[in-house]
Amino acid sequence: MQALAGVLAAFGILLLSADMVLLGLNAARVGASRVALNAILGVAVLAYAGSGRLLTSRRPGNAVGWLLGLIGISIATSTFAEQYALYGLTAGRGSVPAARQVGTLAGLAAEVTVLLLLSLILLFPDGRLPSRRWRPVVWALFVVAAAWLTQGLQAGTRIGGGLTNALVAANVTYPNPFGLLPRHGWFSDLLKLIFVLGIVTAVLVIASVFVRRRGASAELRKQLAWLGYVGALTILWALVLALASVVAPGPANSWLGPVIWGLWELTPVAGIPVACAVAVLKYRLYEIDKIVSRTLAYAIVTGLLVGVYAGLVLLATQVLNVHTPVAVAAATLAAAALFTPLRSRVQHLVDRRFNRTRYDADQTLNAFADRLKDAVDSDEVSGDLLGVVHRSLEPAHATVWVRPIH
Repeated sequence: MQALAGVLAAFGILLLSADMVLLGLNAARVGASRVALNAILGVAVLAYAGSGRLLTSRRPGNAVGWLLGLIGISIATSTFAEQYALYGLTAGRGSVPAARQVGTLAGLAAEVTVLLLLSLILLFPDGRLPSRRWRPVVWALFVVAAAWLTQGLQAGTRIGGGLTNALVAANVTYPNPFGLLPRHGWFSDLLKLIFVLGIVTAVLVIASVFVRRRGASAELRKQLAWLGYVGALTILWALVLALASVVAPGPANSWLGPVIWGLWELTPVAGIPVACAVAVLKYRLYEIDKIVSRTLAYAIVTGLLVGVYAGLVLLATQVLNVHTPVAVAAATLAAAALFTPLRSRVQHLVDRRFNRTRYDADQTLNAFADRLKDAVDSDEVSGDLLGVVHRSLEPAHATVWVRPIH
């Protein structure tokens, strides 16, 4: 098992290395945006392969580790097949064999990646289904996978790439060399039905997380919270990206849009394997409350400061007719001066709602510090200290050692 896990990780890294070499040869034809996307997917291969290797070595019986390793291979296969076909059809025309045939793997591997991700969510975090009643969802995943793979045998379709659509961007799409099945008629109608089945299955997979959470232990809730945090953060970046495109369209969004887009892609790329590793190995599992509270606090503070900054700039330029850099500088200084007190206040409020463990511990320690100011009896202080430790940390055993005074 350990040898197989090592082979999976090594194969993914090997495909990634070949993909990077071909990407360098094709750089003039794929454009800067495709190069950046390919680099992000390269990070994904390393993250999934690394976390998969880690989990399979520590928890070989858990399917999550194996799925992570397979996702790394599927991503690497898709990007490698795209670059291989692009090189064989453009820069090195005729220099590599079977360029068109290998290019068909790009789209198939991308579809396999989606199915593996759905399987990962369904089996997270212990590698088992929530209950036997979810077996039909697994069968549905197999049906969808078979349909998507046979879709690659449709005649009359064109091959345009996989996860990055590099062939479409370079205008070198070509007819499917494996077109055997009819594009229209009964087979096309069957694929439409299975597409609907795929959507229903994806919804059920997402619902399985909430079903698993009902009645779960505190530890399982924390495990699920790690994956939920990645999903929520991905949705947040998508909303920010949509808002940025509305507020700052065109040239004003020339740098902001790509930055947010990159963060939106990197969040699930790096977040899902990290969340799986933390949840399965239970390493620093209970820090999710702290991470969520920090994220909410900084998101709220950033939104408030952006609003204050924009309001001051509008007040100075539109109402007071001050059109000098001094107005912008004053607004910037005001926002900077508000950052620390605003962050402290917002963090306190967020901790009170989303991080009760830390909030209650802080309240207990503050109350103990107030009592300590008036305490003179060492035995009373020792007893009070032990009570605070037991209430805050709940240890199995605690002892206070007082150094004797000679």
